[in-house]
Amino acid sequence: MPNQNINRLTEDIKREISVTMRELTFDTVVSVSHCDLTNDLSYCKVYISTFEGGDMTLRAVERLKGASGIFKRNINSRIKMRKIPELIFLPDNSLDYYDKITGIINELNSESDKNVTKNVTEE
Repeated sequence: MPNQNINRLTEDIKREISVTMRELTFDTVVSVSHCDLTNDLSYCKVYISTFEGGDMTLRAVERLKGASGIFKRNINSRIKMRKIPELIFLPDNSLDYYDKITGIINELNSESDKNVTKNVTEE
């Protein structure tokens, strides 16, 4: 079971990154979906998502990697930690996955409806 202190630090880091991202200008809405902080506080994986998904998320991640120093400085000024973790920005494509699964379910439902209507008309 993870330490509660690590969970609190993870949420604090997520909040500070979100606040700092508001200061940066992007072509789209960029949000932090979740963060994973290692037990030794050396690394923090920050998962980024956009409403457009795909290429736009990759561009946002690349831009955030370039601004990691700004994020670390703001985290250091607001959260008292001995060592500021290395930020690893990763794209979170869960919205793309959700759209794909929803499309498959809708397709299966429409095929099922067609089969039910076909069977009713044959009887």
